[in-house]
Amino acid sequence: MGFAHLHVHSEYSLLDGACRIGPLIERAKELGQTALAITDHGVMYGAVAFYKAAVAAGIRPIIGCEVYVAPRGMTDRVHGVDDAYTHLILLCRDETGYHNLCYLVSAAFERGFYGKPRIDWPLLHKHADGLICLSGCVAGDISRAVLRGDYEAAKARAVELQELFGEGNFYLELQNHHMTDEARVRAALLRIHRETGIPLAATNDVHYIKKQDAYDQDVLLCIQTGQTLDSPDRLRFPNDEFYLKSEAEMRALFDEYPDAVENTQRIADRCQFDFTFGHYHLPRFLLPEGETDADAYLTKLCARGFEKRYGDRPEVRKRLDYELNMIRRMGFVDYFLIVSDFIGYAKAQHIPVGPGRGSAAGSVVSYCLGITDVDPVQYNLYFERFLNPERVSMPDIDVDFCVQRRGEVIDYVIRKYGADHVAQIVTFGTMAARAAVRDVGRVMNMTYAEVDAVAKAIPGGINTTLDEALQQSQTLRAMYDGDDRLHQLIDTARAIEGMPRHASTHAAGVVITEQPVYAYVPLASNDGALVCQFQMTTLEELGLLKMDFLGLRNLTV
Repeated sequence: MGFAHLHVHSEYSLLDGACRIGPLIERAKELGQTALAITDHGVMYGAVAFYKAAVAAGIRPIIGCEVYVAPRGMTDRVHGVDDAYTHLILLCRDETGYHNLCYLVSAAFERGFYGKPRIDWPLLHKHADGLICLSGCVAGDISRAVLRGDYEAAKARAVELQELFGEGNFYLELQNHHMTDEARVRAALLRIHRETGIPLAATNDVHYIKKQDAYDQDVLLCIQTGQTLDSPDRLRFPNDEFYLKSEAEMRALFDEYPDAVENTQRIADRCQFDFTFGHYHLPRFLLPEGETDADAYLTKLCARGFEKRYGDRPEVRKRLDYELNMIRRMGFVDYFLIVSDFIGYAKAQHIPVGPGRGSAAGSVVSYCLGITDVDPVQYNLYFERFLNPERVSMPDIDVDFCVQRRGEVIDYVIRKYGADHVAQIVTFGTMAARAAVRDVGRVMNMTYAEVDAVAKAIPGGINTTLDEALQQSQTLRAMYDGDDRLHQLIDTARAIEGMPRHASTHAAGVVITEQPVYAYVPLASNDGALVCQFQMTTLEELGLLKMDFLGLRNLTV
């Protein structure tokens, strides 16, 4: 029948999951598994990268999330009460499930954030369609009730979730990492299963790929919590069982419940959600009073601008008409209206705007609309560099604004299109070679001088990896070969190098959407700004409109 891992933390469970997406998929394929889920803690950052890598390897990707559930309402924030959240695994069965999961994960950040992004039970009741739910690890609500000795509460929650998700969409999650608490939970879950008929699913709480990677994951946890490996009371995993196990290993752990193992494959077979790439979701421009047709309005604005810029020049008029036809054919009328509108607003507010950058300056339409201030005819600039029917891609107009007042333009766009239709974009700070060495050295409790010597032996160069550094620097190689502790330091740094360390906000990118943003992608909040959880190139592949609002200090000066 087969087995599929349905509880997996990738490198996007930041500083907790140590599974890099590429090697994770390779290992699952090596083990002969045909499907695999991604269920990062409270986020979906890695969903698209995981999806693409899995499909390329011939593995069925299952998009999911391990959500945090608030003990009371998601807006309650009383210290010592409301930070006692529990875990729950949600997997997308279909497109409805994906939209619901995006909504839940976004709301958890927007309304429920308290230490972690949290949903609550009433919200889950409204957005359960299209999802398959597993009861979670020992930190799940049902397990917690069992561990505090309240079997009836555990059973009641299980029955509630069974009724909510419907027959075949809710499973009691059995785990066995050789922990005493788990044995108590398993016994109670089996009793619930016997009394209610709710099916079982066997999972391993995967945080690293192979058994020997437990050390690297331990180091990540220490970096996250600011502890060293020898801190006595630090947060740590009890053993090295949290890896991507083979089907044989899982069957041996759950030999009394073969059904629980086989159900994972049944669940995987029912999860049939796919991302759609290359299909545009452009927002509609909000036309001013009295205007009913976007196309006619664009033509009118261009005619007005043409008169001002060129007066009466029939040969340029022909080029304007050609460009307008191309823009209509490619479906980008609203795009040009949106850009000219916010640039017009900035100029009316005396916010300094750049004269145009990149290929957009090759467009007579851009020049007539006041998007750019460079005459493409005078300088022989090509329109096809910017928009080309042979290579249909989203037009990309980057606009420079005064660095101090750039925010006012974004605020205007938010007011015009609605706060839930505009979002900034996430970007990740990753651990470069030197930073990885310094982080790991601190965790290993080595002296500053020792670690500093290793870090300084790494040749400069922004993208130099540790592997390259070991080839280029004889000093580093000598340290690596001549001292066991430094050998371990460098090896551990190599294991975590390049992993995402923290999420931040992209300096310029802003997304504007027709439906609310969470209808397409999940949102997170960074320092109060709402950001799409997928990175810029991914958003473009998913067909969303991305604008660059660049802050340029020269304009301010």
